[in-house]
Amino acid sequence: MGKTDLPKLISYEDSRLLVALKPSGLLSVPGRGPDKQDCLISRVQADYPEALVVHRLDQGTSGLVLFARDKECQRLLGRQFEEKRVRKEYEALLLGKLAKREGLVEYFQRLDPDNRPHQIIDPLQGKSGITEWKVLEENQKGSGPLSRVRFFPRTGRTHQLRLHARELGAPIAGDALYGQGVNEEFPRLMLHAAFIEFIHPGTGERVTFSSEVPF
Repeated sequence: MGKTDLPKLISYEDSRLLVALKPSGLLSVPGRGPDKQDCLISRVQADYPEALVVHRLDQGTSGLVLFARDKECQRLLGRQFEEKRVRKEYEALLLGKLAKREGLVEYFQRLDPDNRPHQIIDPLQGKSGITEWKVLEENQKGSGPLSRVRFFPRTGRTHQLRLHARELGAPIAGDALYGQGVNEEFPRLMLHAAFIEFIHPGTGERVTFSSEVPF
């Protein structure tokens, strides 16, 4: 993977960080086994060997991903994520209609060890996941009612948006774990990381990046 492949992959770069645009279906980091070594970080490091992971997206999710170009930048960005000072927005297509046009939900979730990587709701042993949402559009497709929703996650639990969409009664289209899976109408997970805002470690200023939703 050379620089001729990177214009579609890298949407921004400076001396401290990179902003990549991950396609749906590509792992963020290597998985187990030789067939899961191709991933976003390995492609980025082919031309930016100093690139360091800051956060990840699910394999099926597309959109904006940050990489640091030095250890100090990685530490500072990581702290912002930990302290919930990074603002993120996702857009999704949901199968069905939500009861309200907008809202805020909190569910307590944990890993189901008997069905990895599936997450389950557990009010006693789970960790809090908080998501704000707003319905942008509702229409009718061949599969039935369809809602275009903007998610504003306040926490970053594993599969949080996918689990929350299901709990709200309208799973994300193309979701094999919490919905009906892919089909001809929805050949991928219809979830995209469309916006991110954070404090640039080099300048101390808040910066924003956005990505056009591909569906």
